[in-house]
Amino acid sequence: MQVSVFGATGSIGESTVDLLLRRDDIEVVALTGGRNCVRLAEQARALRAKLAVTAHEDCYTELKEALAGSGVEVAAGTDALIAAAERPADWVMSAIVGAAGLAPGLRALAQGATLALANKESLVTAGPLLMSEAARNGACILPVDSEHSAVFQALVGEEISQVERVIITASGGPFRDWSKTDLAQATLAQAMQHPNWSMGQRITIDSASLFNKALELIETREFFGLEPAQIEAVIHPQSIIHALVGFRDGALMAHLGPPDMRHAIGYALNWPKRRDLPVARLDLAQIGSLSFEAPDPDRFPALRLSREVMELRGHAGAAFNAAKEVALDAFISGQIGFVAMAELVEHTIDSLLSESCLTEPVSALETVVAMDQMARERARGLAARMS
Repeated sequence: MQVSVFGATGSIGESTVDLLLRRDDIEVVALTGGRNCVRLAEQARALRAKLAVTAHEDCYTELKEALAGSGVEVAAGTDALIAAAERPADWVMSAIVGAAGLAPGLRALAQGATLALANKESLVTAGPLLMSEAARNGACILPVDSEHSAVFQALVGEEISQVERVIITASGGPFRDWSKTDLAQATLAQAMQHPNWSMGQRITIDSASLFNKALELIETREFFGLEPAQIEAVIHPQSIIHALVGFRDGALMAHLGPPDMRHAIGYALNWPKRRDLPVARLDLAQIGSLSFEAPDPDRFPALRLSREVMELRGHAGAAFNAAKEVALDAFISGQIGFVAMAELVEHTIDSLLSESCLTEPVSALETVVAMDQMARERARGLAARMS
């Protein structure tokens, strides 16, 4: 099987590489990464990849030198990422963080590849475009977010028309019990202390603010075609149940597993079959109990904002994600505080409501990119005034 991994040096990419190294029937077409050229080169050598691409043109020389004598082709820049996605592959992991993952994912689908989608922003910003591209080219999209993989697995053998509701779980992050007053003083270091998952900086902070879960609510709608009222979120501190699917007869199907992304990645890699995976097996007696609580919309308004975006539809998802990324950058740089991230996103969406293009149906990549840029500019201006 020929595979490519986009975002190989991130946490999802590393877990994917770990699984690929355990297989002897895999041919790696392309690996892409960011500025960690040393690690990208190590991965490319270990997997004997045909091509290694860094997204940053100024990193080309470093990557080229790191792969000297390996026989691995080297490229750099946005155009090189797109060209890599156009290389034929049976299975493509989309793990680039943020809206930057959309264009390569679309190009992979245009080749008819199976797209293992860890880049939730693709569905949030351009769900209809992504799904139609897959249908047009006979391609398949498999969810890799642990929650959406759980829903996907719970639906095996079931009809989506029989689904009454879907419940995705959130750990609550490091600030689950913090007051709103304390949240206003939360530091970057504190936001990075996730209690259950080992992830990259951006997704860890998104988890602390529940913006990650907000994106996942929108992703659930776009992938499974459900109405917003059918999609719920619940705080589950143990991160053992990843999602539940409720059917019209009242039954709830829950997917349980350890907090290890290799389960969802491995399921997508081996689908429609299952193979042994190097993940821990749950000891229910040792776990003892599982607990749940409703998220607090006052302390964590991201979920409320995501529901407003789902009702708006159109390009609201692109605006929401762009504003969220700007807000995250502003928090990481110290420009705004933790609580101000949600305020910035809300103000940005409110300021765009008068733009008719906000709610126009998503029909082309160019309009998604235009809304993304408009929302980023608006959010940056608001962030400057908030700082």
